[in-house]
Amino acid sequence: MIRLGMIGGGQGAFIGGVHRLAAALDGQYDLVAGAFSSNPGTSKASGQLLGLSAERVYGSYQELIEREKQLPESERVQVVSIVTPNHLHFAPAKLALENGFHVILDKPMTFSLAEAKELQAVVEASSCHFCLTHTYTGYPMVKEARQLVASGELGTIRKVYVEYPQGWLSAFEEGTANKQAAWRTDPTKSGLAGAMGDIGTHAFNLLEYVSGLAVTQLCADINTVVPGRKLDDDGAVLLRLSGGASGVLTATQVAAGEENNLRLRIYGEKGGLEWQQADANTLQVKWLDRPTEIRRAGTGYVGSFARHNTRTPAGHPEGYLEAFANLYRNFALTLQAELAGETASPEALDYPGIADGVRGMAFIENVIASGRSDRKWTDFTV
Repeated sequence: MIRLGMIGGGQGAFIGGVHRLAAALDGQYDLVAGAFSSNPGTSKASGQLLGLSAERVYGSYQELIEREKQLPESERVQVVSIVTPNHLHFAPAKLALENGFHVILDKPMTFSLAEAKELQAVVEASSCHFCLTHTYTGYPMVKEARQLVASGELGTIRKVYVEYPQGWLSAFEEGTANKQAAWRTDPTKSGLAGAMGDIGTHAFNLLEYVSGLAVTQLCADINTVVPGRKLDDDGAVLLRLSGGASGVLTATQVAAGEENNLRLRIYGEKGGLEWQQADANTLQVKWLDRPTEIRRAGTGYVGSFARHNTRTPAGHPEGYLEAFANLYRNFALTLQAELAGETASPEALDYPGIADGVRGMAFIENVIASGRSDRKWTDFTV
């Protein structure tokens, strides 16, 4: 098992628990250490609840990295998972990489594009591996969709639609005791964007991952709907992509009644596909000249990437936690192959990395700049 340390994710945090479940699902990781809060007391209490040795629960991320590095190589943490708010991503990730620890980092990758580029340089100068948890790329039928597009069966891609509607910020939740709303709408903690940073980056990453295309230009309409809110909570973006395709991306957190039904549609010259998280085990493949196919996870006819990321027989639903766990498992398989002096399989190597993180931060800065501009089209610059 790979020895895991965690930074952030203490009592009252949401995403830390998700990361721990994902890491535990396949028995590939052993959580042995953590600095779970910037408050040493909270960190200690969180570690105690998780059953960790008190000697391996630290009061800060600096202490964790410094003291773990002093342990024998056979005992120290091998991978550091960072699950803090956005403004606390860069410094611990950089320090961990510089001290020889592999890193799993929650998205968006950093607070700014400048930080993202610096972190990329650190990764490239190190011998360490880096994984960014863009969860939705872990779904088996998302991988099936990517493999289908890459095979050329749909022909040249012409049109892409991706939408991520939520309704949980339809009211001024940051004015209540809602910790998640408070930091996600605070520009000093979330960064330049609200909805576009929180969920728009997921939509953007999914679009580029499945289509295999890169956004080259965009035209954004960015809105702050709820009075008193400091960051955007709604937006729509027209896209131009490499290869001549065009697309539309929408992300909103004020669609009252909506939950998390991320939806992707891609159309080529011969056919199209549709996937949505509300029915994640299903991929619709639509043909120009024959009936629509319904492809299902867990079946014998799906491709190798979908099979590799499916745990249960057809008809047994797998969802968000399993998709999240696929990222952790693939990262573990990559590290284990390297330790054995082997090359990991293409399926194991299929997880989001540093380049995805840089493009995600570039999306945030470009989309906000476009939303503030009077120009119709803005070049996508990194």
